[in-house]
Amino acid sequence: MIRSSHRAAILVLLATPTLAAAPVAPPQAIAPAAAADDARLYAFLDQEFAAELRDRPQLATQLGIKEGQDRLDDISDAAALRRLVARRASVARMKAQFVRARLSPAAQANYDIWAFELDRAELAYRYRQWSPPFYSFLYSLHAQLPNFLINTHTVQDAADMRDYIARLRAIPAVLDEAIAQSRVSDRAGIRAPRFEIERVIAGSRAIVTGAPFDAGTASPLWADAQAKVSRLQTAGKITAPEAQALLADAQAALLTIRPAYQRVIAWADGDLPTAPSGRVGALTLPDGQAWYAAALRLNTTTDLTADQIHRIGLDEVKRIEGEQDALARQAGFADRIAYYADRARRRPPQPWTDASRADYLRNANAVIARNRTLLAPLFGTLPEYRMEVVREPSFSEVAGGAAHAAGPSRDGARPGRVYVHLLGTTDDPSPDAIVDLMCHEGVPGHVMQGDIQVRQSGGPKFRQATRYVAFGEGWGLYAEALCKEMGAYPDVASDFMRLEAELFRAARLVVDTGLHAQGWSEQQAVDYMVASGRASPDQARSEVRRYITLPGQATGYKIGMLKIIELRRKAERALGPKFDIKSFHDLLIGTGSLPLSVLERQVDDWIAARA
Repeated sequence: MIRSSHRAAILVLLATPTLAAAPVAPPQAIAPAAAADDARLYAFLDQEFAAELRDRPQLATQLGIKEGQDRLDDISDAAALRRLVARRASVARMKAQFVRARLSPAAQANYDIWAFELDRAELAYRYRQWSPPFYSFLYSLHAQLPNFLINTHTVQDAADMRDYIARLRAIPAVLDEAIAQSRVSDRAGIRAPRFEIERVIAGSRAIVTGAPFDAGTASPLWADAQAKVSRLQTAGKITAPEAQALLADAQAALLTIRPAYQRVIAWADGDLPTAPSGRVGALTLPDGQAWYAAALRLNTTTDLTADQIHRIGLDEVKRIEGEQDALARQAGFADRIAYYADRARRRPPQPWTDASRADYLRNANAVIARNRTLLAPLFGTLPEYRMEVVREPSFSEVAGGAAHAAGPSRDGARPGRVYVHLLGTTDDPSPDAIVDLMCHEGVPGHVMQGDIQVRQSGGPKFRQATRYVAFGEGWGLYAEALCKEMGAYPDVASDFMRLEAELFRAARLVVDTGLHAQGWSEQQAVDYMVASGRASPDQARSEVRRYITLPGQATGYKIGMLKIIELRRKAERALGPKFDIKSFHDLLIGTGSLPLSVLERQVDDWIAARA
């Protein structure tokens, strides 16, 4: 809950929309003319999206569509410009062919989002040099390519495996293009931080170490190729000779990627001696403030400034600490400080072991399974596909790394997954400490959200693919609070962990803006995350490096959650006994990810239809 006086101040800030659109008429039954226009618009958008997927084969694979499955995305500037020009032309055609006012409210939202995606594409293209392919702590290309093949490219028959092998052969060209783009950014003064260069070197070596490159255990991609072929053979889909032929082709393809990764390592080794460290935020880069303002717009889908977000973060930290004090007193402690001291005595940091990792994964999967049984009172639409919690791949795992989720494929062949980092030390791997994270990443958070999104029907297909950080991460953080309503937290200890997780997200607002708009050093940010965000040293270091290389992304969590809470309270006040929590939640995640301004209009329409 947000206290009323504080909430009013925050909501004034959150009310500023990024997406301008014509006013929506009061909801009413869709007239035949509007229904016809809606159908025409959706057919148009499906045709446009199909053309986009032909140029984005990796997105097609993520959606479970076998379109260009033997290719990787073209990441060149020329391809980016080609896609941008195509998007401009598509939006122009839409505006010429459709009168927005004649569409139903739902169709108007889809019209607005298609146009909004052009605005985002323009910003992303304008600042592409500020996000070179090896820059991001979370999404560096050296790790993303093998991650994609291992975790996203599903192999159900021999043809899928041949496509997998073709994609292996395509990796060197993509890596070479990434090196060229990184050099362009380097010359413009946009340098990856030293810690990220070191991570690229270590991760690249891990990918091409082991069989078939040299003696030892199988390298990650070779182990994956063997596992995929073995499953095909076990299922009777290929013969033993066919399996051997596929493995021989995969091995030959893998041997072609080692020189490419060695070129990545050589570039990184050359960059390392002069790579920046210490002060590494947007303020240190040419036009960094303009880049950061664009990053905030892209990630929050609002016009909030860095100063406004910083202030919201400080206020939220103070509010949550007050709620922690109250909960600690409920548990018999003087305040949160006394509670934390007692927990530190009872549960000192411990290094991860094989046994504790196995326990963690078992408990995390059990939490998700239990949460699925608690959904019915709060949701009408429930997840259907399989879900699992797995360990982050070795070449991208870091001590204290943030968990993340991937939704299932459209056909459910690839399950929804939560990936967790289990390196370094852990403050608390107990079942109670796991609940909140699984609420956020799993159910009713991201994996459930992705499950529902890919099963959408009736609307345009592009909505299965659109992702907005403030909406998605805002929902994940709201899901943590929602788990309390569901009865997922068994005791005060687990509820205290929920507040600690929310405090952590509030601290992110302070640190992200501190790094990129106020000149904080990396160490200053780490110290704040330890002291105010209650992060362990490993986690704080990993998180801060993520914020440095992915500016603005961490602000979406709290900003999105605050907007969702605001809209729920608004609907509850307006509808009183007519408010239906199931319908409200289905509205929020039943139609896919939304810019916050479109979400607000959608909720307003929903309220008006039920008042």
